[in-house]
Amino acid sequence: QLQASGGGLVQAGGSLRLSCAASGRTFSSYKVGWFRQAPGKEREFVAAISSGGGIIVYADSVKGRFTISRDNANNPVNLQMNMLKTEDTAAYYCAADPEPWFGGNWVMTAAAYDYWGQGTQVTVSS
Repeated sequence: QLQASGGGLVQAGGSLRLSCAASGRTFSSYKVGWFRQAPGKEREFVAAISSGGGIIVYADSVKGRFTISRDNANNPVNLQMNMLKTEDTAAYYCAADPEPWFGGNWVMTAAAYDYWGQGTQVTVSS
């Protein structure tokens, strides 16, 4: 089971750090992705990290502002979000999957992940 946390209300230009933790399975061997969904919009990809942490991909909309990281010794996968914009407002979801990822953009699709956590709301005010 995955649990996303760390959401909240922040002013534009501010920062938040989201965390994704797992229980009941070996999370460290899974690739992890973050997605988000704003009201009335489709779920969109944000960032993904390989099981070992050596391969990372970001959506163009968050490059240079968001950083995904993981410390497998301590389990959580973090999403550091800086320079937040009002358009970043959404429910953020973490997802995980055991299929190895050695590169390529196929991890940007929701279908690449079998396990999903509950969302955590991020609201950025102007």
